[in-house]
Amino acid sequence: MAKTATNSPQKGKSGIKELPAKILRTFKDMKGEVKKVVWPSKKQVLNNSIIVFVVLIISAIFIGGIDELLVLLLQLIFK
Repeated sequence: MAKTATNSPQKGKSGIKELPAKILRTFKDMKGEVKKVVWPSKKQVLNNSIIVFVVLIISAIFIGGIDELLVLLLQLIFK
């Protein structure tokens, strides 16, 4: 004979009642995590932005230079 669990909680009934509490707890946890964030200073943001723009310009020049070299090479080959 197979044993049946008589003390197991029923799924579905208690989950719906606990949903608002779970949502509220989730938002409280999120608020707590946001308080732990260490925000960068204005100087750090400015320095990081400058670095990003410099790397962007260098990358654009590099890719543009390779593009021009390949165009010249293809023009020499197909003329």
